[in-house]
Amino acid sequence: MKAPARLQTLIDEGLIDSVQRQLMSGKEAMVFVVRCGDETRCAKVYKEATHRSFRQAVDYTENRKVKNTRQARAMAKGTRFGREAQEAAWQSAEVDALYRLAAAGVRVPRPYNFHEGVLLMELVADADGAAAPRLNDCRFTPDEARAHHATLLREVVRMLCAGVVHGDLSEFNILLAADGPVIIDLPQAVDAAGNNHAQRMLLRDVANLRHFFGQSAPELLPTQYGAEIWSLYERGELTNDSALTGRYERQAGAVDLGGVLREIDDAKMEEAARRLRMQAAG
Repeated sequence: MKAPARLQTLIDEGLIDSVQRQLMSGKEAMVFVVRCGDETRCAKVYKEATHRSFRQAVDYTENRKVKNTRQARAMAKGTRFGREAQEAAWQSAEVDALYRLAAAGVRVPRPYNFHEGVLLMELVADADGAAAPRLNDCRFTPDEARAHHATLLREVVRMLCAGVVHGDLSEFNILLAADGPVIIDLPQAVDAAGNNHAQRMLLRDVANLRHFFGQSAPELLPTQYGAEIWSLYERGELTNDSALTGRYERQAGAVDLGGVLREIDDAKMEEAARRLRMQAAG
């Protein structure tokens, strides 16, 4: 097929040889199958902010680093330069998380390069060498559901031990490769220690896994792995090899009033930002 303009740049630079076909088109990016020498890889081409619908929620971008105070001010004001800087930071977040998690041994696609808004990475394949399906497109026996659920819980733990929470983990962004599940789509990944919403996001990620696999293995539905994992993490006791039980008993104690107030302030700020966006759109 004819190479899109963004991929033609990579061909000119010698990073890829040809574009085979489009694999998918999502809210924030298009993914293409490409050839690099003797290897088949995939290229994730990020859409420009004006051409995509994914909203960069404040919860995800909280505490993300920017290059300088000029960028920070522009991003806060919503200027054109600020939007471009925010877009670049959003893309870099996925690239940084992918390299960080791959180095930590998490089952994510191996990254190769990031150039001009295009992320070049491993093509996750099934047993026949074709592009691996999403979990949402698969059906599992109870034994398979239990096995994949256990595998993915270990990956969530490994991610958290590396300081990362996926933030949007579900059956729609996990691929079933020939050797098991592989986690994809990380632009919304957050720093576990630096984001006030990290705990809520991790609990939601684990709950999504529980609900999906619980359709095939109902005994998973009452488990509380998310709360157990976060409790171990907070106490500094979580390791890649931590034994998990799926049981959790909330400890009695004083209410974290400061935390409650922060959540209220966060909600107020998000609502104010939403109203400003609506006014600007009107």
